[in-house]
Amino acid sequence: MSGGKFFIVLGAILVLIGLILSYAPGLISWFGRLPGDIRIQDEHKFIFIPITSMIIISLVLTLILNLFFRR
Repeated sequence: MSGGKFFIVLGAILVLIGLILSYAPGLISWFGRLPGDIRIQDEHKFIFIPITSMIIISLVLTLILNLFFRR
């Protein structure tokens, strides 16, 4: 894939993500609320570690990339 095509695809993906965040925020409301996501809240600090959410996103992206870039 040439550089120009890469940036066009990247831009289209960013526009799609922006539209989803603007018009359908319920589609990603699960992020950070799954069992295994760590939230530690104190009076002065807040620590958030989305372990399970990142594993799911990694699996989905791996499947998508393998479908498009398999040789």
